[in-house]
Amino acid sequence: MERADTLLKNGLTSKEVEESRSKYGLNQLTPVKKVSLWQLYLDKFKDPIIQILLVAACFSLIISYIHSDYIETIGIFMAIILATTIGFYFEYDANKKFDLLNAVSDDVTVKVLRDGKVQLVGRKEIVIGDVVVLEQGEEVPADGTLLEAASLQINESSLTGEPVIDKFTDKALFDEEATYPSNRVLRGTMVLDGHGIFVVDKIGDDTEIGRVAKLTNVDSEVTTPLKQQLTKLAKFIGKIGFTIAGLVFVVFTARDLYFFFQVEALDSWPQFLKVAEIVLKYFMVSVTLLVVAVPEGLPMSVTLSLALNMKRMLRTNNLVRKMHASETMGAIMTICTDKTGTLTQNKMTVASVHKCSLPSGDGLLSENMALNSTAYLSEENGKVEGIGNPTEIALLNWLYKENIDYKELRESVEIIDQLPFSTERKFMATFVKSRVLNKKVLYIKGAPEVVLRHCAIDYAEKAQIEQTLVSLQSKAMRTLAFAYIVLDGDVAIDLKDISLYKELELIGYVGITDPIREEVPAAVASCLSAGINIKIVTGDTLVTAREIARQIGLWKEDTPMEASITGPEFEQLTDDEARERAPKLLIMSRARPTDKQRLVKLLQDKKEVVAVTGDGTNDAPALNFAQVGLSMGSGTAVAKEASDITLLDDSFNSISTAVMWGRSLYQNIQRFIVFQLTINLLALLLVLLGGITGAELPLTITQMLWVNLIMDTFAALALASIPPSIDVMKDKPRKSTDFIITRTMGRTILSIGMIFLAILLGMLYYFKGLPEGLTTYHLTYFFTFFVFLQFWNLFNMRVFGTNHSTFYGLFSSKAFWLVSILIFVGQLIIVEYGGAVFRCEPLTFSSWMEIIGLTSLTLWIGEGIRMIKRLKTR
Repeated sequence: MERADTLLKNGLTSKEVEESRSKYGLNQLTPVKKVSLWQLYLDKFKDPIIQILLVAACFSLIISYIHSDYIETIGIFMAIILATTIGFYFEYDANKKFDLLNAVSDDVTVKVLRDGKVQLVGRKEIVIGDVVVLEQGEEVPADGTLLEAASLQINESSLTGEPVIDKFTDKALFDEEATYPSNRVLRGTMVLDGHGIFVVDKIGDDTEIGRVAKLTNVDSEVTTPLKQQLTKLAKFIGKIGFTIAGLVFVVFTARDLYFFFQVEALDSWPQFLKVAEIVLKYFMVSVTLLVVAVPEGLPMSVTLSLALNMKRMLRTNNLVRKMHASETMGAIMTICTDKTGTLTQNKMTVASVHKCSLPSGDGLLSENMALNSTAYLSEENGKVEGIGNPTEIALLNWLYKENIDYKELRESVEIIDQLPFSTERKFMATFVKSRVLNKKVLYIKGAPEVVLRHCAIDYAEKAQIEQTLVSLQSKAMRTLAFAYIVLDGDVAIDLKDISLYKELELIGYVGITDPIREEVPAAVASCLSAGINIKIVTGDTLVTAREIARQIGLWKEDTPMEASITGPEFEQLTDDEARERAPKLLIMSRARPTDKQRLVKLLQDKKEVVAVTGDGTNDAPALNFAQVGLSMGSGTAVAKEASDITLLDDSFNSISTAVMWGRSLYQNIQRFIVFQLTINLLALLLVLLGGITGAELPLTITQMLWVNLIMDTFAALALASIPPSIDVMKDKPRKSTDFIITRTMGRTILSIGMIFLAILLGMLYYFKGLPEGLTTYHLTYFFTFFVFLQFWNLFNMRVFGTNHSTFYGLFSSKAFWLVSILIFVGQLIIVEYGGAVFRCEPLTFSSWMEIIGLTSLTLWIGEGIRMIKRLKTR
């Protein structure tokens, strides 16, 4: 800074620019590394169930090679390819939509002082040591220290959440509580008002926004709850499958070899072959058991459920970029939310107007607001947008709502002179020929404490006004006062002459706030009732944050003060102290990006599943490290890149909707697991008993393929298509450590599986005892009976986990009806026209009625049990 005077006159020389560029590089942020398409596809194979399926496929290939029958192996590989490809396609499609949403341009020019002249250069051409000139409406191109600042106001919402920050070069005016020093300007922030000159000291990745962007590229290594639970399930299935297969192989091989050696000796080649035959026989049975134990339809079911959820959530303004995020929302325990733009509208609005009892008071207030301003409004397609200072835009919007045309006022009233707002003076003045008074009037607008000081009002009235102002400020409102003085005559006046501002007439004062979004209180209440904790993390003051928390129903009268903390205070805590404090916090004010990220990490250390919402670059590190990052559609590119879901309507209400979708999706996945593992257990026991007794399976390969199609693809589609239920919001969040198969699920799988097994074995025993034995007609009857048991059980699974009747909301689920009809008609066609391919004979009408009637008891017994439960809970 010793060279400040020289820099202000000449800036850098061309030689110094080149030297600085060669030493420090270009003013560019390192682009986010894009995942290649191959990597995106290969990532799908990291799914634990897919990995266990690959092992099963290898064993199945051995059996297929021995028997020269590859149908089962092809079926497993098809299940793997379908599940991975569907997942890949939907994530690829979501990323394409996201890239269009997040397209940004870097072709921005900046005014710099070089070789004693102001020049226009590209933003990336800025170097350390450059002197940059800032004007209203421009974006700050790099980090630096101010050399000059005239009424400079910066919008730092992209970094701190604060829409208006005053900047100074005079240390006496510095705001000690500000997140960043008052003489610092940072890349990515916007100039709202005034102008300034600064010297660049950080560029590219070294800027504050660059450091934040780096944190968004760090692998957070946080696994989703569903992935953790599916990993546990894969290990469980693997252990059960390998244990049963191993025991069957060892026990039955040992048994047969024992009896073999009781009668024969191992002294010739034929005996060796017999031993090998025994070993191979039980090896085949064991491998078959292992293959049957693996639910090959589960990955596809999970993928289909997630993919369908992604597509349907888009209709509710949730653009899901990472597939598992749609389900993880259902496991969220804590939401760390930004304030500005997320809970609030990020739109300053006049919330309270107090007028003094003056003749023509309304007209004077309107003229003051309209003329004593540099802001503008523009209207496109019925939507009004403001240009300029947010506070002045709020005043013009108030006039617009009061049906007062500010443009007409400006055009019809002559403005003689104007004194711009200054952060030092804290007021703005405009000298006009008033249409209201038909006189020359000096209008003043500014901080109430300054304006009131110059007004001719008595002590009691002033005290009452000040009390009202304190009340407004305690509600997180910014206050402005309006006054005027008549200065008739032809004498030229200097608006900078402070002696003019005496004996002013107070017109009134207003309270301006960034109002909360209308839907937020209800959405917050919904999340709280669902057992989800909400924490506000903002760069704003503690008073403002508490008031917003009060308005949305988060901060109560009896809430302890320890539930709030400032960023600097949080930084001073040790990790152990902060870890204990974190779950109790409701508000963190004056927070910096690293504070928010640290809070998320500490909550995760406490085994909490955390979602983070935000729209600014300052939110990006926390968005990246959270299990689910929720960015706003209108947010910065860095924030959206770091997130998993983008809320296209910027609505907090979409978050509670996403939680409902996530919980419903998890419930649907559990329903499918019960449905499929019931059939897997049934098939496992049939293969086991068949292997032990040496009997052939009563179902052919083609029949098993049809059963697999029903229990995999069709059932997955049917159960994944069940619409979300608001009932899930009454439950508390599940723990990521919970096993996905609950005790109720386990009991259901075992009981239904054993009952179905007993029925089917009893049927086979009955058919074999008939004089004609087990005919093709009987086997067709058995096959159809087996399918319809699963068909009616699918209806039970539709409402599993609730006490609802299966007919509750059934007619609104078109996909479920379509799949049910497809299964019914498909079975009818296979039986009646499948012939030798499916080893079927047409059944008589009476047989069809018997099968449908008897198997439907599965549904009616389920209905009876649920009805009894409903009666008990009344």
